Amino acid sequence: MRPFEYVRVDNTSSLADLTAITSNAKFMAGGTNLLDLMKEDVERPARVVDISGLPLKQIQRIHSGLSLGALATNTETANHPLVRENYPLLTQAILAGASGQLRNMATNGGNLLQRTRCNYFYDTAMPCNKRDPGSGCGAREGLNKIHAIFGWSESCVATYPGDMANALHALNAIVRLREPNGGERQVPIADFHRLPGETPEQDTNLRQGELIVAIELPVSAAAFSGHSYYLKVRDRASYAFAMVAVAAALDIDGDTIRQARVVLGSVAHMPWRAVETEAILVGQRLDPALFQRASLAAFQNARPLKHNAYKVELGQRAVARALMRAAHFA
Repeated sequence: MRPFEYVRVDNTSSLADLTAITSNAKFMAGGTNLLDLMKEDVERPARVVDISGLPLKQIQRIHSGLSLGALATNTETANHPLVRENYPLLTQAILAGASGQLRNMATNGGNLLQRTRCNYFYDTAMPCNKRDPGSGCGAREGLNKIHAIFGWSESCVATYPGDMANALHALNAIVRLREPNGGERQVPIADFHRLPGETPEQDTNLRQGELIVAIELPVSAAAFSGHSYYLKVRDRASYAFAMVAVAAALDIDGDTIRQARVVLGSVAHMPWRAVETEAILVGQRLDPALFQRASLAAFQNARPLKHNAYKVELGQRAVARALMRAAHFA
């Protein structure tokens, strides 16, 4: 690990100055991803600003739904009565991630910002445009079993590894940000993460010095509470990242689907919404055959690499299974 300056703050008034002094500054809360990356010499911040003491931990009702403090831990969020009752998909997704010990430390804001687990990204001896822009993508023609089948570019085929964000995409969450000048802006979760394009080093649309202060869940998303399911397919039951994940949520009137959200995880540089599947489901009656047909549509535009074509069939089966669970058919 390289030398760095450590600063701890307990209010938001000084954040702008602390991050504006250098463009190479990083906020840290739980540190479960940042510290690993620093130890591997992937992240090299000159200044680490510890924000764990800021008053951003509250989970509360607001007029538009539910606000999740950015510094509330994953454990606190998943187990909160308001989340479990009204947004069980989010609880399931969070509890599918990492391990109990990590969830006790990891924060909601940090979870959104976690970086890819691509082996070439972590190995500083290998080329990686995300870590070292312009060096190339080792995974493009290398071992790419865990990599993207949607939205990748010649510059990067990495995937976003998180689970919580998949559920947040299905629930149409809003990310509240504090700007360096003290103002605030709101970003729909669909616009928060980025596809790699020619700038894979940029994981999100955050600007330098911006801080996540809360994540808001709309009241309307509670319509999915009775019929949602998060499915994570992985090599082992705990402390493993997904090969494919599915966040499925249905708004059902009688036996007819009024709304549908299907979001795929570990298949792209960001959570991937299966709009083709949703279009097939909306307005139709609940039927296992419908779910099978809709699951095939989710992967009709997939572009698998040399070693990850298995994700197509695995993903199709996972989507069908998640929809069956959401509809209470299985």
